[in-house]
Amino acid sequence: MLAQGTTPAGAETEQQASAWVRGMFGRIAPRYDLLNHLLSMNIDRYWRARTVSSVANILAVPGARVLDVCCGTGDLTLALESRSRSAAVFGSDFCHPMLEMAKGKAAHAKLFEADALQLPLADASLDLVSTAFGFRNLTNYHSGLLELRRILKPGGTLAILEFSTPPNALLASAYGFYSRAILPAIGGMLSGSKDAYTYLPESVRKFPDADGLADQMREAGFVNVRFERMTFGIVALHLGLR
Repeated sequence: MLAQGTTPAGAETEQQASAWVRGMFGRIAPRYDLLNHLLSMNIDRYWRARTVSSVANILAVPGARVLDVCCGTGDLTLALESRSRSAAVFGSDFCHPMLEMAKGKAAHAKLFEADALQLPLADASLDLVSTAFGFRNLTNYHSGLLELRRILKPGGTLAILEFSTPPNALLASAYGFYSRAILPAIGGMLSGSKDAYTYLPESVRKFPDADGLADQMREAGFVNVRFERMTFGIVALHLGLR
């Protein structure tokens, strides 16, 4: 049975859920950036910029090692790299077509293909691990947090940028309508994959709210966990230390 994690329709095991998510992102990879910017009215650029600013002190450390997990088409990976001084910034994703899109933006980018639940990295090897809009697609959130904690050095930082539930009931209702009715219609039409843009808002609805994710991070062993809501709570940036 599925542990707490993403649950695409029809998936009965974590392996089936993982295969479905990988295939879905592969289908929408060519239009992924366009739809991100269009459906968020370009606010997604600000969310990523804010994430980079929140970890700028780590990026300024000479020789710091950074991994952007579930990097997709590489927007956050490249933003982290552009802000760093001498940090080594890597990006990983388990969907090959998404990585190909990222390589198309910057051939020099340090990218590798890997599942976020089984990263081919040594224990305590990184100063910062980030992920933007990818964590909620993991098939097991607790296992994912444990794996990200494993590869962080003691004192290292985890930064999770994810969609969330607005705390205001009226805004939550309006955002829910947009997600259920408008987003699938536009996303499906432009991407050619309506099931993807039905799944994506549904995955947000099932994902823990900001307080719930903070609690899960603490349960996985992270300390000094805090979060910042952005754009009326549609998105939350969580930070925690190993």
